[in-house]
Amino acid sequence: MIKLAAADAEDLQILSARLQDAVVKLKNFVWLPKTRRFVAVVNRLQWESGGKTRVRSGLHFDGVLKVQSNQVKLGAGEAVVSVLSINFTPTGGEDPGGVVEIVLAGGGALRLTVECIDAGLADMSGPWAAIGTPDHEGA
Repeated sequence: MIKLAAADAEDLQILSARLQDAVVKLKNFVWLPKTRRFVAVVNRLQWESGGKTRVRSGLHFDGVLKVQSNQVKLGAGEAVVSVLSINFTPTGGEDPGGVVEIVLAGGGALRLTVECIDAGLADMSGPWAAIGTPDHEGA
C-alpha cells in the first residue's frame, strides 16, 4: 500500500511512475471547480510488486484552475483508458504554477492548469491479480 504526495516536478515523476499503465473509466476523472480539486479513482498496476497485481488508488490534484482535454471522448464515461505518464510544464519565472498533463494511451490527454503542484496518490484496496499486463519490452 502506498501513500504519496507531490509538491514539485520531481515528486510528480514518482507519481507518474506509480501510475504508468493504470486503467480508469473516463467517468472516474472528476473536476470539482468550486474546491479547485481534480480527482480520479484508478486501477493501478503495482510495478513495485512486479507488475502482476492491481490495486484501486485515489489520485488528487489541488489548486486546479482549469481542465482541458485533447482527443478524449467526453461523453463516453464507461470507456476505459490507460495512463501512460504525468508531466508538468511550468509557467516559468517565480510562478510555481503550470500545466499538469495526464497522457493517455492512444494519444489522448487531460491538461490541468494548476496554481502549483499539490497532488496525492493513495491505495484504497488490497491487490488482485492483473488480468492483462502491458508488454513494454516489445514496444
